[in-house]
Amino acid sequence: MTTPELAYPQKKLWLAAIKPPMYSVAVIPIWVGTAVAFAETGSLDWSIFLTFLSAAILIIAWLNLTNDVFDADTGIDINKAHSVVNLTGKKTLIFWIANLCLGFAVLELMAIAWWQQDPMILELIGLAVFLGYTYQGPPFRFGYLGLGEPICFICFGPLAIAAAYYSQTATWSISSLFASMIIGITTSIILLCSHFHQVEDDLAAGKRSPIARMGTKNGARVLLASCITVFAAIAIFLLNGSFPLWTSLTFLSLPFAIQLCDRVLKYHDRPEEVKNSKFIAVNFHFFSGLLLGVGFVLSQLS
Repeated sequence: MTTPELAYPQKKLWLAAIKPPMYSVAVIPIWVGTAVAFAETGSLDWSIFLTFLSAAILIIAWLNLTNDVFDADTGIDINKAHSVVNLTGKKTLIFWIANLCLGFAVLELMAIAWWQQDPMILELIGLAVFLGYTYQGPPFRFGYLGLGEPICFICFGPLAIAAAYYSQTATWSISSLFASMIIGITTSIILLCSHFHQVEDDLAAGKRSPIARMGTKNGARVLLASCITVFAAIAIFLLNGSFPLWTSLTFLSLPFAIQLCDRVLKYHDRPEEVKNSKFIAVNFHFFSGLLLGVGFVLSQLS
């Protein structure tokens, strides 16, 4: 069972609860989709980009807060001191703060749709938000069935990046679709790594996460295969001309992938040693996505 963290300083618990590094999963898809659009069109609407970025951050805040609320309902977070619900003891208040975040995000997305005179952005992100809700929200709770990673891939990969690209161009792109596959995988890797240290708690609450289903050793192998797939896909997209040569900068994120796989392969069955692997996964996701976007931008500027 996961070790309680009640002895930790309140400041550290609040930082863990707010999860500042996790907001990169909002930033990176919007950045990459916009970067691909800039590379292919040579233009950038800063108002749309910044508004979309703000909306994405608010949606992640909604997702994080409601996940704490829904996990409190099932009891899976009983040993999780860095849950916002456990820290405040005000589950209903947290739920409505989360919904307020979502409401402001919807208003920002409606503004983009109004500027474009096109509802497509609302439809794409609406679908992503619905799928995000099904991850932990009743009556679905698909995360408890081990479907969190596929949901994560779809929401933060194809849907988010297609929406970001469309917000700039009002059209579609094969290159942005390929880029979305990369970001979808690296985002799903973060979620996968969050399961290794809490297998016993997951099983006790009836949550059949991928790691609970396949075991930590096989899960570590899946992680390794996923990281290899990311770089193999980038190499293929470079060779077939779907990605510009500058996107080879993404390979500079390889040390983060190596560090992540090395740690998980060594300590997959030792919760205290592996519990921070998700933050290494966040670093891998952030820097690989940042460099991928930079590569697209430089291809237009060079």
